[in-house]
Amino acid sequence: MGHVLYLSKFNLNNVTDIGTMFWSCISLKSIDLSSFRTNNVKLMNHLFYNCQSLKSIDLSLFTTDNVTDMSAMFYDCISLKSLDLSSFHTNNVTTMAFMFKGCKSLSSVDLSSFNTNEVNNMSNMFS
Repeated sequence: MGHVLYLSKFNLNNVTDIGTMFWSCISLKSIDLSSFRTNNVKLMNHLFYNCQSLKSIDLSLFTTDNVTDMSAMFYDCISLKSLDLSSFHTNNVTTMAFMFKGCKSLSSVDLSSFNTNEVNNMSNMFS
């Protein structure tokens, strides 16, 4: 059946840093983040770093208005095939370096809502 992580009881109301939260969860295939309220989160760097088995993820309920760092957020998510980030508001993000590095199966990414006016580092974003 694969490895699944259920986080429906997590309360993130006061959390400002979720960077590296799922770092190297290499067997994780699915994550239900529908209960995550990320209104106060500022750091999402390396959030899904090296989640090699993750095939899909629904981030449509993520609030990213206060996020400043999205660096390496999906780094080496080698099984991820598509990603819809059209709900992301990136007005305050300053770094997106290595954001999708190593996502070799990723064939579709919706970044239509991305505002990169404040971004000063996009190095290796899609490498």
